[in-house]
Amino acid sequence: MKMKNRMYWILIVLAASAAAVTMAQTTAKSDAAAMITKLENDGVKADLANDKAFYEKVLADDWSGGDSGGIWFTKADILKMAGDPAHNKTNSEKIFDLKVRVYGDTAVATYKDTYDAMMNGEHLAKTVIGTDTFVKIGGQWKQVASHASEAK
Repeated sequence: MKMKNRMYWILIVLAASAAAVTMAQTTAKSDAAAMITKLENDGVKADLANDKAFYEKVLADDWSGGDSGGIWFTKADILKMAGDPAHNKTNSEKIFDLKVRVYGDTAVATYKDTYDAMMNGEHLAKTVIGTDTFVKIGGQWKQVASHASEAK
């Protein structure tokens, strides 16, 4: 009888431990999604303010991104463009339909983005669909890749 009681309590402890781990994982996932959502919205603010420091901080050193015109950019390209507001300026921008999925230390954000901007001296006004990939590096979320295609 003592053995059955002991097994019963062991099962209860294991079940409680599993529930605590699941709850902690769910909380971590929710916190990560909130952080990525904030970074995406802060990115819009950075675009409007031509805030080069935001991109220095958030983009991974080996970041790459493809735009809706079929051009690849590196972090260095983005920082150079941010340093040239006469030829690179966002007049208006709004993201919507933002969805964030978290997979441990990796997160994927998808969204629609409507903007009016000058990029390398060319006026662009369009709506795109975008995907940004983030990885938690050294305790901080870094954007490692981006891609946009013109929305239909």
